Amino acid sequence: QVQLVESGGGLVQPGGSLRLSCATFGFIFSTARMGWYRQAPGSRRELVASITSVGSTNYADSVKGRFTISRDNPKKTVYLQMDILKPEDTAIYYCNLVPYGGGIWGKGTVVTVSS
Repeated sequence: QVQLVESGGGLVQPGGSLRLSCATFGFIFSTARMGWYRQAPGSRRELVASITSVGSTNYADSVKGRFTISRDNPKKTVYLQMDILKPEDTAIYYCNLVPYGGGIWGKGTVVTVSS
């Protein structure tokens, strides 16, 4: 069965960095387009970054130039390097397929950007 396990979140000061990881199980990761989504309090979940099976990336305008998505196919893991973090990046971060097809979500990892 499909499992998505996010990790790496935490509390960081504005301008700081975090690296998120998402370990995946139960589907053919190497051919999947993967993405990082986030949901801030009171807001809808949004896609912030995606990466194709061959490594082509796309970013939301709000994170472009600050976040970098990458993947390790043998490890079936997708990463999100987040730099120059801002308070508005505070959210629960999730990974999933792109486009989202109605499957399960992991528990996510909480990122809090605050001084």
